[in-house]
Amino acid sequence: MPKLKSKSGAKKRFRLTGTGKVKMNFAKKRHMLRRKPQKMKRKARGSKLLCPADAKIVVSNFLPYA
Repeated sequence: MPKLKSKSGAKKRFRLTGTGKVKMNFAKKRHMLRRKPQKMKRKARGSKLLCPADAKIVVSNFLPYA
């Protein structure tokens, strides 16, 4: 069986925590920030955990060796 390739886009977007959960960054933080409400920008700081259903897809399909 050949080695499986990881999706390079997923490598840049997702990280695993020590317990195996998938961590991601918030979207809509790169440009045109003047017209976005402060509440939205404040909530989008830092990172969040993916829900278990999406995390299962990311780990099994996109990051096989994570």
